[in-house]
Amino acid sequence: MILCCGESLIDMIPEQTIKGSSGFVPYAGGAIFNTAIGIGRLECPVGLMSGISTDIFGQRLIAELTESNVDTSNVILSDRPTTLAFVQLNDGQATYLFYDENSAGRMIEVEDMPNQLEAVTAFLFGGISLHGDPGAEAYVQFAETHAEGSVVMVDPNIRPSFISNEILFRDRIERMFRLADIVKVSDEDLNWLFPKSGSLETKVSNLQKLGPTIVVLTRGGSGVQAWKPDGNPICVDSLKVDVVDTVGAGDSFNAGFLTSLSKADLLNKAAIRLIAESDILSALNFGVHAAAITVGRAGANPPWKYEL
Repeated sequence: MILCCGESLIDMIPEQTIKGSSGFVPYAGGAIFNTAIGIGRLECPVGLMSGISTDIFGQRLIAELTESNVDTSNVILSDRPTTLAFVQLNDGQATYLFYDENSAGRMIEVEDMPNQLEAVTAFLFGGISLHGDPGAEAYVQFAETHAEGSVVMVDPNIRPSFISNEILFRDRIERMFRLADIVKVSDEDLNWLFPKSGSLETKVSNLQKLGPTIVVLTRGGSGVQAWKPDGNPICVDSLKVDVVDTVGAGDSFNAGFLTSLSKADLLNKAAIRLIAESDILSALNFGVHAAAITVGRAGANPPWKYEL
C-alpha cells in the first residue's frame, strides 16, 4: 500500500452564483489528499495519514476518501477546525489564501501517528503539511523513523506566501530530500529552492546531491523531465487540452506516476535504485495523462481508471 502523509483541506473555488455575482464553493482538496484520491481511483492500494476534523467539512473529506477507495484507518480525527484554502484563478492559474491556525491537520503530533505499518511499501510526503508546526515537524520525524524500509517520495509543492520562517522551512525540506528516493518539483519549486543564477541542469544537479534516485521536474505546458543519478534527462511532452484550471494537476500527475510504479512492482528500495529508463518513461506518461484529464475540468478532480 502507498501511504500518503499530509494535508486534507477544503478548497473554496470561485464560481458564479445564480444572482450573477461571484461566490465560493467548497471542494475537498489538499495536495496529499488529492493524490490519495487519485491513486484510489486508479485502483491501486492506498491510504491516507492526515489530521481531519469531525466538523461538517471533515465528514465530507472522509466520505470522499471512502468513495475513492482510500483506506482511512490511519486518519487522525479531532474536533479542531478544517483548513480552508480560498482559491483565486487568473487565466486558469491558481493562487491561494489559507486559513490554517489551530486546525485539525496542522496540530497533529508525532505521538498521534501509527507505529506499525507492515503493509506500506511507499510513502508520499509534501504539500503545505510541511510548512506549519507542530504538524510539519511531526511528519518529518515520522519520515525519519520509517524511511529506511520503504520508498519515500517527496513533493514540496512550495507556497512562498505560506512560509513564516524560511530558514526553518529550508532546513526541514532538506531533511526530507535526504530521506527521499523520489523528489518531484515544479519549475517554480526548483527556482525557489535554488534562487541563485544557474541553469536548470545545475539546479537539478544540486538537488540530486542530496540523495534522491529519481528527480522529476514538471513544467506545465512544457512537459515533464526526469533524471537518474547518471544519464540524460528523460522527457515527456504535455498533452494539448483545453485547460479549465490547473487546480490539482500536479497531484494527479503524482497519482499516475506512483500508480504506474506500483503496478510494475517497483515500489521497493532495491527496484527503485536499479530502475530502467523505460519504466520511468512509462510512469511519466501515465502521470501526464492523468494530469491532462484533471486540468480539463473544474477543481481537483482526478480521473478514474476507466477514463485512462
